[in-house]
Formats: sequence, C-alpha cells, structure tokens
Amino acid sequence: MCGIFCSLRVRCRGDIVNGHGGPNDTIYHELSERLKVANAARGPDAQGTHHVRVQGTCSGEAHAPSPSKTFGPASLDLEFFASELRLRGDTPIVQPHSHQGDVFCWNGEVFEGLNVNAYENDGAKLFQSICTLSAMDDLSFLLGRIEGPYAFVYYHAESRKLYFARDPLGRRSLLIHKPSVSNPYFLLASVSVGDDQGYVMEELSTDGIFCLDVGQLCESKEITQYFDSSLTCIPRHIDRQILPFAKLSRVNATLPPDAPPLVPSLDSAILPRDLAIAIDQLIDHLDRSVMLRVQNIPRRTSEKGRAQVAVLFSGGIDSTILAFLAHRHVPLDEPIDLLNVAFQNPRKIQVQTDGNIGAIPKREKKRQLKAAETNGAVKESTSYMVPDRVTGLQEVEEFRRICPGRTWNFVEVDVPYEESQAARTAVEAIMFPGRTVMDLSLAMALYFASKGVGRYSTILLNGLGSDELLGGYGRHRTAYATRGWQGVIDELQLELDRIPTRNLGRDDRVISSHGKETRHPFLSLTVVSFLAGLPVHLKLDPRLELGLGDKMLLRLAAQKVGLLEASVRKKKAMQFGSHSARMEAGEARRGGTL
Repeated sequence: MCGIFCSLRVRCRGDIVNGHGGPNDTIYHELSERLKVANAARGPDAQGTHHVRVQGTCSGEAHAPSPSKTFGPASLDLEFFASELRLRGDTPIVQPHSHQGDVFCWNGEVFEGLNVNAYENDGAKLFQSICTLSAMDDLSFLLGRIEGPYAFVYYHAESRKLYFARDPLGRRSLLIHKPSVSNPYFLLASVSVGDDQGYVMEELSTDGIFCLDVGQLCESKEITQYFDSSLTCIPRHIDRQILPFAKLSRVNATLPPDAPPLVPSLDSAILPRDLAIAIDQLIDHLDRSVMLRVQNIPRRTSEKGRAQVAVLFSGGIDSTILAFLAHRHVPLDEPIDLLNVAFQNPRKIQVQTDGNIGAIPKREKKRQLKAAETNGAVKESTSYMVPDRVTGLQEVEEFRRICPGRTWNFVEVDVPYEESQAARTAVEAIMFPGRTVMDLSLAMALYFASKGVGRYSTILLNGLGSDELLGGYGRHRTAYATRGWQGVIDELQLELDRIPTRNLGRDDRVISSHGKETRHPFLSLTVVSFLAGLPVHLKLDPRLELGLGDKMLLRLAAQKVGLLEASVRKKKAMQFGSHSARMEAGEARRGGTL
C-alpha cells in the first residue's frame, strides 16, 4: 500500500524546477507540498520523488531536470511522489520505480494472476512485467489478468504517454484534478488535503485505463485548452481475449422456479442439492480469498505475540466469518486483533437518561436538550455498551469456544465525544471529495478503528460487499414486495454497478491515513464473479424472516462452520451499531451535504 501524488504543469523560460516564480507558481508549490505530506502518511516506511521534463520535438527528450537549469521556450514538468507501506516481500522498497525513463507509482496488492513469491514485492514485479510488454496496447491484457485492489500511475518514456487507473471495483483511491484557467495544472493523488481553492478533485472513474498523451500536450503549449483532446480512456476488456479480471461480472438474470422451496431453518438437516453445493462453494471461495489476504505478511517487529492481522469487528455475520476464516490461516501462536469501535454519543445518552419524550414538539425538545447540554445537565456517561460492543463481546466468547488455542485480542476502541469532535476537521479533509453526513459518520468509525498507532496490525480485514452481493439490505425486501424476484435481480445488479462509485475510495483514504491497509475478502473479483453467477434464490429469500432470509447463503455457511450465534444476528449499519451517527444532543435525522 502506498500514497501516490503526480503533477504535470507547464514550464516556461526562466522557471527553475525547485524555485518559486510568480504568485501562481508559489500557490502550486505550497499545494504540492501539502499533498505530499498527506500522501506520505499512507506510506510511513519510505518516500521518494522523481522528476521528468518533457520538451517539444525540437529536443524530443524526456529526462530528469537539473535543479539549477532553466528551460527552453516551453516544456512540461512531471513530478512523481510515492510513499510505501511495506506489506509484500523481504526487502525494503522505495517508490517511484524507474527504469530507462519509465516511471511507475503503485498502490495495490496482486493476489492472483501474477506469479509473486513470498520474498518478492508485487509492485516491483508488476513494473518488470510492464517494462517487458512488446507494445503499450498490451497493458489492458496484463491488467485484465491480475486480481487485487490497485491504483497506479505509469509514465512510458518512449511514447511520452502517462497511464493511470484504478481496479474495476475502485478498491483503492485515486483522485484527479484537470487543468483549469484558475488552476492550470494536472494532479493525481491518493488523498487530497480537503476542500481547497487550488483544485477541483474528483474520484477517478473505474471505467477503463486512462492515457494522457503528454507529448501531444507539450506540442500544443496550452494544457488547459487541449487537455481533454489529449486524454483517452482505453477499454479494459479486449474482444476475443479471456481476461478474468478485466470487468465486473453480470448478475445472473435467470428467474427462479415459480415456487422455490423454502428453507425452514438454518439448522435444517435437509437442503435442496443446489443450495447445499452453493454453501460449500461459498465457504471454499471465501476461505481462499481470506487466505490470500493474510498470508506472507512481513513481520514488522521481532516481538512475539503481536498480531499481524486485525478485523474490523462488530460481531455481525460478515466480520465474524472473516475472523473465523482468518483463524484457519494465521499461525496459531499469533493473536488476531478484533477492533470494536464505540462512540460516546450525547444524543443517545440523553435519550437513555431522560427518555424520548414524544409528546414534546420537535423544536421545543431540541431547545430543551441544547439548554440542558449548555447547563451541564446532560450527564457524562462512561458506558460504551453500544450495539456493536454488545454483539462483539458475545461473538468473541463463541470464538473462544470453537477456536481453541487462538488468542483473540478484543480491542475496545472507545471514542470520547470531545475526541471525535476534535478529529472532525481532519476526517472531513481525508474523506474529501466525500461530503455527506453519512460519509462523515462512516468515516469517523473507520478513522478511529484504524488509528491505534503501535497497537494493531497494519492489515485490517473488512466485511464490505457482503450486503451488496448477497442481498442484505432492506431495499432488497422492498424490491421483492413490489416487483417479485425480477425486482430483486435488478436491485442486485444496481448494487454491483454502483460499488465502484460508493464507499471504497473514501474508506481507503480514511483507513490508510494511519498507515494501515484495508482488505476486502468479499470483494475479490473471484468471489464477486462466483456470487454474481449464482441464481438469485440461492443467495437470499425475501419470503423468510429477517435473520434467515437476508443473506441466507452466508447464514447457512456460517451455520455449517459452527458459527451458530453469528448466523442468526440481524444486520445493523456500522454508523448506528457504533453510535458514530447523529452525535449532537437534539440533532434530528439529517442527511445531505456537510
């Protein structure tokens, strides 16, 4: 995992690479330094910078500029910065990678499709593979055969083209600012510094692999006007080529039989044969996905008894089955951290103290609560027994019964109200361009879960994706009630289509700000392909009650591996289970933009 920052801007006669020219030059340099600091936090092990100057055809050269040398009539300056969190291989790696003028910044993990030994670094290995391509047209073919989360920037010196992309699911963040009249430079960054007049940052689309013709842009001598015509999007999928990881699979659109058999209970002794097969296949796919994400992690300390792997843990079925499968593959003498977050929430405390007096009009109740807070009448509570804490404690006891010999570190991450409010400005900057109230409540929980400097593993397993793939949301029941099985199929396809544009980039920015990496076993493209291909009635059954019909296949799998208590727990959204949502006393339901 790493942080990436790349910039491109015009250099004219008299500009000095490491100096400061006019006011706009000063603004750019200050902004770029702040962006480097933000992205350095993602990779505390090493940081590096590489400069490339691209001139017109009069010189036809692209090379590292001399710090004291002025340029000719017009040229473009490319700057690459990368930070490194070493999670693969035996030897330290310093990015950007460079070879014969080519430059590569990599933020990702290759879990399938590229032969990377335990002692090798996947970024270095992938860079070697790119450098040996016979033509850059083959880049789509190479990337379509690897599975794992990634974002990258690659400069091909011979063609003077800059390639950049995210994986098809968008599991790693990459933000883009296109040149404008007021900010006439191009930026790519894993994380921004928040809302700033120096850029208009957006999430980079996952639709394809982007190629910026830097040479053409240099000849135009006006990057703002000609930028869009110099930028192309290369399709990931190549006709007649078998590329297993080039694009997302489509949801199986086959309607079930008129009346598929009902599963009476999770412990039913007799199940339909196709459902029983699907249960075993899900366990196998998910088990392999977890294995690939917890094995061969370099030890960062010789201290014994320190966890290498942590799970963002609520005690719900998603995080519980991931923790259980991690237990299968992490050495038994190595603990596993279960990170459980609880927020001190004045609004919740007020309700617990005084009750929810429904007879009082909302405006008057809000006024009374605010007055009570001001007068110190709201009692401070030291209790962090939020719903996720309760279910987490229950589940760790089940682990201790069925996983003998394993040390489970149940880490209670208690967040006082004052501390969460003090961190709010920083969290809003990190999650940008996410700017909604829901973004903030979810980001807060992830920010504090991953914070624990010096206490937790650098690898955090996350159960995101289960609800989208297996039908765990209430809207899936609503779709069935209004449009039957076809409605459920359509809703599941919509869930899959919008995964790349929803939460993953934001979550990556927040968790990585503490030098940690989140890994999503449910969102392995292999697992996604398997689940998308299953008939809908094998994944969920909206005819059954909550705790059985929602994510039915996963519940049956949990039951089969012995997670009896977890298999029947009902879903609770992270922001409500941890009490990170609606923090202010008197605050009503509120959505929209911050």
